[in-house]
Amino acid sequence: MLLDSIDKRLLNIVQTDFPLIREPYADLGRQLGVDRDDVIHRIEQLKIRGIIRQISPVLDSRILGYQTTLVAMRVAKTKLGEAERLIGNHHGVSHGYERDHYFNLWFTLAIPPSADMTIELKRITSPIGADAAFSLPAVKVFKLKAYFNMGEDAQGIVAQPNDGLHPRLKFSPVDKRVINELQQDMPLTPMPFAAMAARLSMDMEYFLLQCQLLLQRGILRRFSAAINHRKAGFKANAMACWVASPAMVDTVGQRLASLQEVSHCYERKTNPLWPYNIFAMIHGHRKKSCNVIVDRLSYEYGLTDYVLLFSTKEFKKARTKYLV
Repeated sequence: MLLDSIDKRLLNIVQTDFPLIREPYADLGRQLGVDRDDVIHRIEQLKIRGIIRQISPVLDSRILGYQTTLVAMRVAKTKLGEAERLIGNHHGVSHGYERDHYFNLWFTLAIPPSADMTIELKRITSPIGADAAFSLPAVKVFKLKAYFNMGEDAQGIVAQPNDGLHPRLKFSPVDKRVINELQQDMPLTPMPFAAMAARLSMDMEYFLLQCQLLLQRGILRRFSAAINHRKAGFKANAMACWVASPAMVDTVGQRLASLQEVSHCYERKTNPLWPYNIFAMIHGHRKKSCNVIVDRLSYEYGLTDYVLLFSTKEFKKARTKYLV
């Protein structure tokens, strides 16, 4: 899809920092040298074309007390469609993919603090009749920030300096109301936060202050656009998994997190069916670019046991709504 230089710059900016101010589209216009209405029109067209999925908050699920995991399954080809329908309808599933591997169905799951992960996984997987299913919860987070460089005034992405698994916090009634209200796609109106504040009977400046405080406390990781990477030209998307010794985990994780092509990087628990403990999501315009990164890093650190799983189908991609 052809994008002009302003579209590309706009996409780079809104992936990292959508302004939490009274008139965010006017502010974006000032950065781009265009007027507010042009920005709104461009975002509207990028949504119609499927490049921007939504503009909304990204919250820290752990701080909110939610339990999260990555689930892998082996599902017969004849059952894949029904399995994807059942999994995709679950409100706690945010990402779902078919991958080119024996374990061919993968999804992420978030459930409230009071829920039991084992029971919930059984409830989801039992009707599917999978040949195998297992959970791979994160032990450490090295990077959790998707960013697709459109090649115009690219914004810098810095690797997270800590493990990213923050303890659950307590929230005030105001915190809860703002968090629950904020989790929606931004309206394409000159003052998109005005209606949110009005629904909470809050002054808009006070509402925006609370949003900034959520950001400062790490509850709100960022407010940004979610991009359809395939529509944006990043058609090769691979999950790379390595077996790394405990002494090498941090070194390898931090190295992967420093790469712009890597959007997510974790240390995850292992099991007898899946010995790989380092996971990275790698995005490129072609498969070859993903292979080059994996081969180079594996050689650099002497990692000989690894797999590369390319996505063959995306059956769900949405930001989870966390009610608190």
